[in-house]
Amino acid sequence: MRKRADWWVLADDMILEYISDEGTGTPKVISREIDKSQGYVNQRCSLLESYGLLTKVARGVYTLSEAGEQYLSEKLDASTLEKSG
Repeated sequence: MRKRADWWVLADDMILEYISDEGTGTPKVISREIDKSQGYVNQRCSLLESYGLLTKVARGVYTLSEAGEQYLSEKLDASTLEKSG
């Protein structure tokens, strides 16, 4: 079972899973796929990036970081991550 942090919401799993499946993702495309607003997905992607789970590879384009991959494979406890910036 994946270990989530207190700040975690279900959409975070959906975002990480989408990017894992597709390789990259933008909040606009992800929002359509997971049925959440683009603004909300953008906010969550920024937060996931600040915890090191996503990497921004271009303006508005995210990819899964090594930590994100570890979280999805249940090898990382998200509650142990520290927010940067």
